[in-house]
Amino acid sequence: MSPAKINELFDTLRAACARQFGFNPRQVTAGMRYVGTEGHGKDLVHVFRDAGTHSQVALKNTFATLRETHGDKPHWREAEKTHYQKSDAQIDAEIEARQAELDFTRNCSLYQDHREQLLSHYKDWPGYQAGGPNPREAARALIGALADADDPRLAEFAEHLRSNDPEHLAHLLLAPCHLELEARKAAAGNDGR
Repeated sequence: MSPAKINELFDTLRAACARQFGFNPRQVTAGMRYVGTEGHGKDLVHVFRDAGTHSQVALKNTFATLRETHGDKPHWREAEKTHYQKSDAQIDAEIEARQAELDFTRNCSLYQDHREQLLSHYKDWPGYQAGGPNPREAARALIGALADADDPRLAEFAEHLRSNDPEHLAHLLLAPCHLELEARKAAAGNDGR
């Protein structure tokens, strides 16, 4: 299917979801992916799926249907519907909060002191150390070792980000690494023109 036709379908999906379920069109654009068609003739529907939860919406003409179950798994729980109903102000506030977390992490002493160590677990990084754990495992191990040592940098990091969950802290600690890798790829792509 052509990109233009998919864009038309997304326009229809955004309007139908806003009208029928009170979904914010921005959330629909950000979260949904076009899967394809199901059925034939008058029973033809276009299927869209949430990128994270895999919950589906079937679009028939201008009518959207939330698929409450897919296989044996329940979908479209209230929390997910609420996520799609957030206002533009709520979305912008969440984006600002994530950006503030990222800025803090990028500049905090914990990240600065362990930046090269964290990046060395990414295959695309020039200082990649083959044979080690993947980045997430390495970050979890670092968080664990620093917690066992009562490291004040980790304590400050955890307090500022209001989390003591090692998995969440590892995720936050790796976020600047992803940005550095993306910037490096973009710079390499620009050099290759």
